[in-house]
Amino acid sequence: MSKIDTIAATGTAETVTAPLADLYLHPLNPRQDAGPEDVALLAQSLLACGLIQNLSGIRDEAGRIGIVAGGRRLRALALAAADNPALSQVPVRLAPDLATAEAWASAENTAREALAPAQEIRAYGKMSAGGASVTAIARAFAVTEPHVYRRLALANLPAPVLDALAAGEISLGQAAAFTVASDEALALEVLATVRGRDHSASWITARLQPLAIRSTDRRARFVGIEAYEAAGGKLTRDLFSEAIYLESPELLDRLFAEKLEAAAEAVTRAEGWKWAETSPETYLPWNYADERGLARIYGEEADLSEEEAEEYEELADLSNGEALDEDGEARLAELEAKIEPRFTEARKALAGCVLLVTNAGELTRTEGLVKPEDAAAAIEAGFLAPNRHGGAGIGSAGGSTKDAAPKSPYSQALVADMKALRLAAVQGALLAKPELVLDLLAFALSPASGLASSVLDIRAGEPTIEPTQLEGCEIDPRLTGRAAGREDDEEAPEWNADLAAAFLSFQERGKKHRNAVLTAALARTLPYGCHIGGRQSGLFDHIEDEAKADLRSVWTPNGANFFGRVSGGYLDALFAELLSAEPGDERVKAFGRGKKAEKVAIMERLFSNPQTRALYQVTAEQAERIARWQPDCF
Repeated sequence: MSKIDTIAATGTAETVTAPLADLYLHPLNPRQDAGPEDVALLAQSLLACGLIQNLSGIRDEAGRIGIVAGGRRLRALALAAADNPALSQVPVRLAPDLATAEAWASAENTAREALAPAQEIRAYGKMSAGGASVTAIARAFAVTEPHVYRRLALANLPAPVLDALAAGEISLGQAAAFTVASDEALALEVLATVRGRDHSASWITARLQPLAIRSTDRRARFVGIEAYEAAGGKLTRDLFSEAIYLESPELLDRLFAEKLEAAAEAVTRAEGWKWAETSPETYLPWNYADERGLARIYGEEADLSEEEAEEYEELADLSNGEALDEDGEARLAELEAKIEPRFTEARKALAGCVLLVTNAGELTRTEGLVKPEDAAAAIEAGFLAPNRHGGAGIGSAGGSTKDAAPKSPYSQALVADMKALRLAAVQGALLAKPELVLDLLAFALSPASGLASSVLDIRAGEPTIEPTQLEGCEIDPRLTGRAAGREDDEEAPEWNADLAAAFLSFQERGKKHRNAVLTAALARTLPYGCHIGGRQSGLFDHIEDEAKADLRSVWTPNGANFFGRVSGGYLDALFAELLSAEPGDERVKAFGRGKKAEKVAIMERLFSNPQTRALYQVTAEQAERIARWQPDCF
């Protein structure tokens, strides 16, 4: 028990009259400071009405009395006695022991006037240091226990911080931010910056913990706070929020890497995949496989019988209409499990996985990636279809290479449209790159390009950049119709009676205008592929990169121009890929149960409607992936 909980008094309290000169402010008194205006106002009240409430104190060994309750009255009496000497004889109630004096110091001052936050913090801290419980402190000051806890949380702040709070140089919220400080010298540096300025608590916290990592960081979530502490990691907890700061970033990085690598080892050891790699990113970009020369195979699907397929359609329709009973749901789940693609041991033996940790701290992986050295074996096994150039192409669900080509998810018309749009994106990007266009022109006209090359279609051809489906496409008008390669601010005449005058007029418009017209006209001649002897060269890809062309700048996929032109299975895989979801994810399962038209509508809204993305819990990274996604049909 604390001193305040049980007071064993050595005597009873008594009231004595003592000379003002024998009185002094005791250290127990919380009101060590008092405003001069308040003291002067109270002195006037004493002169008018006298001392209504006695002071309270405790006699020391020298016989003097330390005032523990009534500090403002003591100061006011010193002023008032100069005008009324009778006030120099002061009635004082004497405490029988120090514990009683402590309780009086708290209760009497609280009853007179609410303490300022800094005074509260110091008063509560002194009582707590003396052994008083939170309950006793709350009772003495007539406040709630949570209020005492909040003030005690600040009791160990450096004295200069409390001084700044008492002086009004920082707010209570700013003072609370200093509780996360683990370096007092740094805390005082930050205090010097904050004094008298409106810096937020989060601004202060960031500077007090410059290297710390919040517990919401994906690395901390993946590793776990318990594992981090078990490895010797140091934590700081914000006493006024649920925020936790990890102060050993190097240790956290090591634990993160070790746990991710262990997960990759488990994939190869326990599941039979040929290889497993880790990625430091939060998601794999849409062109991850292409940039690394990887092909991709998919799980093997089991076929439903004709009767089962009909039953599945009926159950899916009822489920979509929320009219399916418990037994129906169980049967639907059974059929879904039967057709869910599975990776056989043979497929795993030729492919691998890439593992990463999302921003939510969740481990996820992309399966079925085939390295170049395994592509031939995957093609021979019928797991992978060869592309038209002899390399590995689109992964097939099963079958042999003889029937792999018809299983491509892209029709020839769709591929032609996508190539036209890609060409439009590159030509559009060239409009802002006149120097590049002129370089191309010079190269196309020089022997260095080769006699069989076709760098630019400078003979009057106009490569197709308009797809058969124009909905969702925004092609620069300078590349189409009459505007192609011509002045965009005047109508070009069909013919000129005076070509010399027309030429002089053209010259007067200056080189900037000439370069713009030349750039548009030459950009329009760029053919798809820049073929050499009928084979597509890498030059087109280089031009695309250097011009920073982006297919999505001219094309937004929708039902008419893309989603309605691929299979439902393709849409299922794309939906799961965009949301970083596994086949068992409820969102993927619900999407897969829909009819083709429903899937097309959902995909279209996913690419265009923020509310749909919110409905499917699309993260910022996934939204960026959707914004950048392009089909791999080129």
